[in-house]
Amino acid sequence: MSAAESLVQVRVPDLGNFKDVAVIDVLVKVGERIEPEAPLITLETEKATMDVPSTAAGVIETLHVDKGGTVSSGDLVATVRAAPPAGAAADQGASAAPPAARAELPRPSAPAPAPAAAAAPESASAAASPSAPAPRTDLPPIDEPGFSRAHAGPSVRKFARELGVDLTRVKGSGVKDRITHDDVKAFVKGLFAAAPDAPAGTAALPAVPPVDFAAFGPIETRPLSRIQRISGPRLHASWVTIPHVTQFEESDITDLEALRLKLKEAATAQGIKLTPLAFIVRACVKALQAFPTFNASLDASGANLVLKKYIHVGFAADTPHGLMVPVVREADRKDIYEIARQLGELSEAARNGKLSGAQMQGGSFTVSSLGGIGGTAFTPIINAPEVAILGVSRSAYKPVYRDGVFVPRLMLPLSLSYDHRVIDGAAAARFTTFLARTLADPHSLIEAVP
Repeated sequence: MSAAESLVQVRVPDLGNFKDVAVIDVLVKVGERIEPEAPLITLETEKATMDVPSTAAGVIETLHVDKGGTVSSGDLVATVRAAPPAGAAADQGASAAPPAARAELPRPSAPAPAPAAAAAPESASAAASPSAPAPRTDLPPIDEPGFSRAHAGPSVRKFARELGVDLTRVKGSGVKDRITHDDVKAFVKGLFAAAPDAPAGTAALPAVPPVDFAAFGPIETRPLSRIQRISGPRLHASWVTIPHVTQFEESDITDLEALRLKLKEAATAQGIKLTPLAFIVRACVKALQAFPTFNASLDASGANLVLKKYIHVGFAADTPHGLMVPVVREADRKDIYEIARQLGELSEAARNGKLSGAQMQGGSFTVSSLGGIGGTAFTPIINAPEVAILGVSRSAYKPVYRDGVFVPRLMLPLSLSYDHRVIDGAAAARFTTFLARTLADPHSLIEAVP
């Protein structure tokens, strides 16, 4: 050890009444060079976490604590071989050297002044050098509420902010799943390992290799419609990020269809097309009122459920331009005829490409009905940020066992896809059972809305 170096003992600061505080993370290693205020260890009490910083710059000589141990006020944390600032050390070395030696020290040659016109290009070249890579701009914004609740110490939070890392997306490997510096580094390495043009968060998805389809026969390339280009990435994101589960059910709509046909002529006289979808939307409203969790969304942090006091029901409309989802707003305040009128007007606007942005926003639940086309069941993709979507397939007469005999009944297949982070299987089964029972009682669907 030179005269310019000294050993500094770093101790645990005053912890008040706390004793035997748990050491949940050791942030440095022996031989590591540190700066003043660099965090050495992280402590956790019943009320908070804190980092113990270094009081000197230098190299870690000895660590006196281990991860998983305990400490109290004044306990020795580390011994640091402290060194004077670089400038002071240089001056001290220069003054201690013999005159002859000082005369022989090489002097750096001053660079020739560059022309004024060349100054800007040289600066731009330096900024673009490999030693100073441009920061990534494809990282998503930090979720501030979630970031503040992340299980990480102050030094890890500071480190994450410097790198632009959202701690809500980092999995902790420390005690009680605490996020460590190494976890943040591993997360950043994972992002850089992803393809440069891959969306953030999809690094683990394997790329589909390109195929030269023309090598196998004649082809025609046709561009996607504007709606397909917009909806495709959103559907993909919903499928990848939401854990989908689909619950299947059948509803006996024999009486519903008989009632609809009975009311159809009077509705047509008023310019209303009374379709089965109007009854289904009205039944969904009743189900959403009975099960408000299905009329909700997760907030940005993913830690809270936003329960909506309104019921806006979207429905998938098949148009020449692609699939569109108009929204029947305040469906809970509309009777069966007003819902039918809205369905007709919105469907026509969708087919004619005249839907406004406002008419496709704010939905809290979606119905996708393929009954007019066919099919027995399907798995609809949730229209995020909603938490559930109802798929309706083609109804068909089936023999149903009743009172000791088989009778023909018109059965409607229902497919409910739901977000398993919010809804469990039991809740989904109760929802579809309630919905099926409501559709089987059509007179309750034509009652006046209070």
